[in-house]
Amino acid sequence: MDGARERSLAEPDSRGSAATGEDIEIVVNVGGVRQVLYGDLLSQYPETRLAELINCLAGGYDTIFSLCDDYDPGKREFYFDRDPDAFKCVVEVYYFGEVHMKKGICPICFKNEMEFWKVDLRFLDDCCKSHLSEKREELEEIARRVQLILDDLGVDAAEGRWRCCQKRVWKFLEKPESSCPARVVAVLSFLLILVSSVVMCMGTIPELQVVDSEGNRVEHPTLENVETACIGWFTLEYLLRLFSSPNKLHFALSFMNIVDVLAILPFYVSLTLTHLGARMMELTNVQQAVQALRIMRIARIFKLARHSSGLQTLTYALKRSFKELGLLLMYLAVGIFVFSALGYTMEQSHPETLFKSIPQSFWWAIITMTTVGYGDIYPKTTLGKLNAAISFLCGVIAIALPIHPIINNFVRYYNKQRVLETAAKHELELMELNSGSAGDSKPGGSRSDLDTLPPEPAGKEAPSWGSRLKLSHSDTSIPLLTEEKHHRTRIQSCK
Repeated sequence: MDGARERSLAEPDSRGSAATGEDIEIVVNVGGVRQVLYGDLLSQYPETRLAELINCLAGGYDTIFSLCDDYDPGKREFYFDRDPDAFKCVVEVYYFGEVHMKKGICPICFKNEMEFWKVDLRFLDDCCKSHLSEKREELEEIARRVQLILDDLGVDAAEGRWRCCQKRVWKFLEKPESSCPARVVAVLSFLLILVSSVVMCMGTIPELQVVDSEGNRVEHPTLENVETACIGWFTLEYLLRLFSSPNKLHFALSFMNIVDVLAILPFYVSLTLTHLGARMMELTNVQQAVQALRIMRIARIFKLARHSSGLQTLTYALKRSFKELGLLLMYLAVGIFVFSALGYTMEQSHPETLFKSIPQSFWWAIITMTTVGYGDIYPKTTLGKLNAAISFLCGVIAIALPIHPIINNFVRYYNKQRVLETAAKHELELMELNSGSAGDSKPGGSRSDLDTLPPEPAGKEAPSWGSRLKLSHSDTSIPLLTEEKHHRTRIQSCK
């Protein structure tokens, strides 16, 4: 039987050997779609899989089935269990020298198809590479979120007691959603930030101030005690986060942590200057300047942005809208310069003109184009009023132009974050399901948490979190969490 098959494989090869490469017809059947390709077309890219089919018959059974899934010697037809829609796009490289990805195909799946057909990604058109890059970033974000969750769930028994305690403190302070006490501490910290800000504002009310021995008005002692208690809490929180942080250098250089230091440091500096003695009293102005820096603690509210998807979405929308915001500022700058110069020129004929100079007219142009209109400076001539009306209309149009792209960026990112959160939860559910199934299949096995996964065979290294993620059957995170190549035999739908 095997000998007959070998002879059938050899017969097409003997018939094809008399013909040149340009005369050879290659019949491929991809996912039920049959297509005839010619050797002169495929030989343009000899390193591709289809070009290797031209001379594979001489290699026998092993060579043929290393390139395709099945082969019919009678029809000289090669069978591939691949996506026919993706193949129609990939085969365009032989006709046009470039590949365009069809709309509706998952970019990651299409990239895997190109790797299977051994077509280099440089042939992919730039418009399609952007979709591939965007999808890759999404998968990397999903992998990062899953990794963070697994790091929180994983507890290494080999770690020392100090290391375990350090990780628990870090998780307790940095992840309010990890437990109910952590959420209570986060709410308490937020309330103390508000109390400290209110006390700072109330300390400037003259009715709540007291007169010291030197006749100067200072804050009420009760407000000072409340402020001292709040600063003590902020100091304790910062020191605990610093000592429990995995990377202390990165922690110290983080922007929000620098803000925390600037919110705490002025209190201790002013306290030191106050108690150094009478010979330092000439530094009162310096002390007042340092005391003014206490306003920086209001910036601590932005620390909650890491737990608020709304603030994160707003920040991302503004970052992605720098181009639109730049155009807005450019339009306003041009309009301010033009209308202020026109307003100054037209108002010079009025004896009681309020436009003393063009730089002074900039303020009028700004409040007019931004539809504020304080009324402290206004035109009095007919031409000046006409110029003001035109500047007002131009300002409304200039401000309204970039609003739509900014809103689109906001909505797009918000929906994207919801999809990523759902995908990360789906990955964890799949991992839990597979780990539980593996545990049930063993004698005495039981379903466990995500960090309880089946052990590796003897002689292999302990799996890392990245390798554990390969237990998931999803098409999303596997290519990003391992460097191995996994070519599927059947195209699966991408989530």
